[in-house]
Amino acid sequence: MPSTFELRGLLSGPVMSLHTPFCADGAIDFAGLRGLVERGIAAGSTTMLLTYGDSLYSLLTDDEVGEVTRVVAEQTAGRAAVVAADRIWWTGKAVEFARYARDAGADLLMVLPPDWAQSCTAETLVAHYAAVAAEIPVMVVTNVFSRSPAMGLEVLGRLRDDAAGVVAVKNDLVGAFARKMTLLLQGEWSVISGGQKQNHFDLVHYGCDGYLSTFIAFAPQITQAYWQAVEGEDWEAAGGVIRDFDIPYFDFILDMPGGFDAALHGTYELLGVSQRWRRPPYHSLTDEEMAQLAQLLSDLKLA
Repeated sequence: MPSTFELRGLLSGPVMSLHTPFCADGAIDFAGLRGLVERGIAAGSTTMLLTYGDSLYSLLTDDEVGEVTRVVAEQTAGRAAVVAADRIWWTGKAVEFARYARDAGADLLMVLPPDWAQSCTAETLVAHYAAVAAEIPVMVVTNVFSRSPAMGLEVLGRLRDDAAGVVAVKNDLVGAFARKMTLLLQGEWSVISGGQKQNHFDLVHYGCDGYLSTFIAFAPQITQAYWQAVEGEDWEAAGGVIRDFDIPYFDFILDMPGGFDAALHGTYELLGVSQRWRRPPYHSLTDEEMAQLAQLLSDLKLA
């Protein structure tokens, strides 16, 4: 398992976030999942990252989450770090899964605690993360703090100071919280931004190490152009990639039926990555919607 220092290096730059692919009958497309891992590694991602959201754990059973984790770790085979993710479990179950993920070959576990009806406090959240971190290094995901950014900063500060096994954070929030969080943790943890290049660009001067790349699986040249500009501190060129690709692509797919994830699965099918399907009741793009998406990709010269 990589050291904390090594993990920070592996989590720098564009990160491959794995969107679980499905077959038309609803079965998990494990061949497609293995193919996504290979595409990410070939494109230069040093981390294969599973998340509750992108990996569609909302459509998977607990056993399927375990199988997806095992397959990703097996396919990665030490060529990149593997970040597993839990499924909004209580502390005991999260600790049990942490042991499973570690034994399956994961290097890190992204922990998303339950917080129905604001049931957690800063103390219980700190204890939850610390219990999991006793089994495997932990990545925090910030959307659990959307109801109280002040509590989020308190929890993160306490974890930074007192929980050695918590080593990274994936940020899903923007604005003042994101800036304060990055300043709080930069140089101590790996800080990666979710969402779009725009969100990373907003935080890079505060110490953000990397970001979840949408384009890496189907247009790695876009990902590489952006990151080369960042590494060269060519901010005009980095902004140009955002202007020419990120903004028009996301503006379009965010308005598609079924949301951005339906459109991303559609993009994967159009570009020969995997199939468009998602399990009901989630919407999968129709042929007409696929044609509209194909025109966008053509306009952006991605197909």
